[in-house]
Amino acid sequence: MKKDYWNVTEEQTKEKTGKPLAHWMKVLGAMDAARMKSNDVVAALQNDHGLPRWWARTLTTRYLKESA
Repeated sequence: MKKDYWNVTEEQTKEKTGKPLAHWMKVLGAMDAARMKSNDVVAALQNDHGLPRWWARTLTTRYLKESA
């Protein structure tokens, strides 16, 4: 897998999710995603926010890498 696979742009995120990256980082912070199992975070983004699985996984991975 490419090292920058999870690095999506602001433009891509807005186009595909309807919200900017900052919004999703706040959502993940509010749910305390760093303390949860990543699969649970992905499921919450899918179920509670209607994100497609790829975007839920991508944003979760990005958040976890940035908060490490």
